[in-house]
Amino acid sequence: MRRTVPPSAEIQAEIDRLLGKGMVDDPQKMLGDLARLGARLIIQRAVEEEFDGWLGRARYERRPERERGLKNYEAGLRNGFRPRHLQTGEGELEVQIPQARHTTVPFVSRLFPKWHCKRLFRTDPLKALVIGGFVRGLSMRDIESLCEEAGLGKLSRSTVARICAELHERFEAFKQRSFYDTNLVVLFLDAIFLPVRPQGPKEGVICAWGIDENGHRALVSVQLGARESKEDWLELGRDLTARGLAAPRLVVADGAPGLISAIGEIWPRADRQHCCVHRLRNLQAKLPKSEHDRVRFNYWSALTDATSVKDGKLRLEVLISELEHRGYEAAARCLAEDLDALVVHLRYPLRHRERWRSTNLLERSLGEVRRRTKVMGRFPGESSCLSLVFAVLDLYNSTATPSTRRSPPPRLTPGTSKPQRIYSG
Repeated sequence: MRRTVPPSAEIQAEIDRLLGKGMVDDPQKMLGDLARLGARLIIQRAVEEEFDGWLGRARYERRPERERGLKNYEAGLRNGFRPRHLQTGEGELEVQIPQARHTTVPFVSRLFPKWHCKRLFRTDPLKALVIGGFVRGLSMRDIESLCEEAGLGKLSRSTVARICAELHERFEAFKQRSFYDTNLVVLFLDAIFLPVRPQGPKEGVICAWGIDENGHRALVSVQLGARESKEDWLELGRDLTARGLAAPRLVVADGAPGLISAIGEIWPRADRQHCCVHRLRNLQAKLPKSEHDRVRFNYWSALTDATSVKDGKLRLEVLISELEHRGYEAAARCLAEDLDALVVHLRYPLRHRERWRSTNLLERSLGEVRRRTKVMGRFPGESSCLSLVFAVLDLYNSTATPSTRRSPPPRLTPGTSKPQRIYSG
């Protein structure tokens, strides 16, 4: 069968299908599948870009004017792909190598020399394992043994030390980098509570993701917020402002009173969207299980089918009235609270609403942090904790599906820096 799309697009579609399943029975297996697909996607794209550079033009791109008079055997044409296999930290992966015809020499990727049937690629999960062992307080010898037992090859002490030093340097640079050239359209704020110290209660680590005007996703901040109070969030916002971050157009966060107050003080002109997923969780906590499915369906239908802010509020007010009529006064009050902020995303273009109405983008990455830190027990201190959180989030950002990053930027109307909004009614 003739291939009409590049293999990297097929892998990307497979990742999108996997992420589209939502909640699954075996999240560990799903994360493992995502890790393997992410590794395949990175390597496959590298090979395809290398081939485009070797051929002198991208896929579907017309031949340059100087080559149009040449015969086929002088210009070179694409001729499908052939499979190659390689060993990585995620196991054996298959990569499709582009082929060419009518060329004087065949294409040979620098990643796959002809004399190598299989190669061991030291991918980012190896670094994550080393970093995870380091922040747990393991010795160099323990980390070396851990990598060998995991089938990731033998590591020298110098390699482990270099990886850990690189992490420290990257985290320090991350905390100091300038934002004067960064214009965020959306800022997502959330926190995760972890056992930061050998003793004492869990403390909050507050994080911020952003999406810029080009649709690129960026990790903005990771810092300690012991109680997730207003003062903690004010400190984060002031730090970002001092480093040149302009006010975002939309801030998406949960309904914590301290966070809401801090957003209004730091970015008073920004729109604030109350996370719809957090609100649904609060709502279901005040309902019997027998009502969960019905209320969840009506809740999402009201937000998805709404054509404007006014329409969205009317639909939710109908649901509030229904809850009151059925005797669920606490649930009705929960939904009515901060109702205006729950429908702010309906001011924005339709293609962005579903992604911008919740902090799911940030919560998925924090879920990966929770999974990796659950087996670690307590951290030896806050620097170790923050280093690991940064390492996991940075790894997640570099290997997760780029569907968010490739989404088109919001269209801007002439003479304004605000995104074009959709107002009806």
